[in-house]
Amino acid sequence: MTGNLYRGQAGLPFSSALRVYEPLKAFPAEQQEALRTAAVRSVSRAAVENAELLASLGRITRPGGDPFPTGATDLVRVLAPRPNNTPPAAPPADGGPKTPAAGEPDSLLYCPSQLVLRAGLAANALMEGIHGPLAQLLIPEEQRDRHQERINEVRAQAGLGRVHTRASTWGIPFSWFCLFKESDPTDVVESEGHIVTVRIRATIGEALERVRYAVAHLSLAAPDLDMLEDLTQLTEWLELFHPESVVELDYGAVADKVYPDDSPMDVRLGIECLAEGDMTGAAAAYRRLASRWIPIRQLARAS
Repeated sequence: MTGNLYRGQAGLPFSSALRVYEPLKAFPAEQQEALRTAAVRSVSRAAVENAELLASLGRITRPGGDPFPTGATDLVRVLAPRPNNTPPAAPPADGGPKTPAAGEPDSLLYCPSQLVLRAGLAANALMEGIHGPLAQLLIPEEQRDRHQERINEVRAQAGLGRVHTRASTWGIPFSWFCLFKESDPTDVVESEGHIVTVRIRATIGEALERVRYAVAHLSLAAPDLDMLEDLTQLTEWLELFHPESVVELDYGAVADKVYPDDSPMDVRLGIECLAEGDMTGAAAAYRRLASRWIPIRQLARAS
């Protein structure tokens, strides 16, 4: 299954994700039974990733040209929490969670895909960006209006809710690395001599403490830095979730190009150097980050 996942991503943009997993009690009552069912049926993490990838490719070639998800097959990622630095017992070969035992789903953490909401947000961002006129041609107004009806239906059923996933293509925003340390629990998923992905996790309490530290120091040392606005938005987003949640950075296929990756340490050192007025140290940390990630971002413009 992991081999299929890796081969299925060949030729596609590198896509990474920042996800928040919440306990069952954080979700509306009408969602909880569906989440329990998803936990019991969960076979592996790779199965979820493959299903989501195949569904996205299917939408691109769907008759009628409507690229938006309907929500009929929305997926859920499930995480069995464990203490920091404690390896999982008998980890599955694909890096997915073990099959829950009877009664166990209530102790798991859940991250619903929420594809309907996320697709709507992505479309709005595209329309408001520099490629807006092109996007209007590719996604006709009729299809956008139809998808808005789906969004309204989802919100009517479950309230406004919280979007549990942030996605990035062709690289990982430096602000995301502020949430993690190299000592955090990490899964490296490999297949056929390639790294399929790397997933690093932190409790939401740890992540918030780290990002608030970064915001406080950058506000004083570099208030004009673009990253400060990103970190402020990241803080506000994380504050929406249950205090027992876990934050996960999923590198995706880009991990095969950059891992082992010292980016969390380099971002932290850069911020510490700025706070101490050490411009030489901050510049050195940025150079290390740039040498690692600029070549990845340049692939987005490669023909």
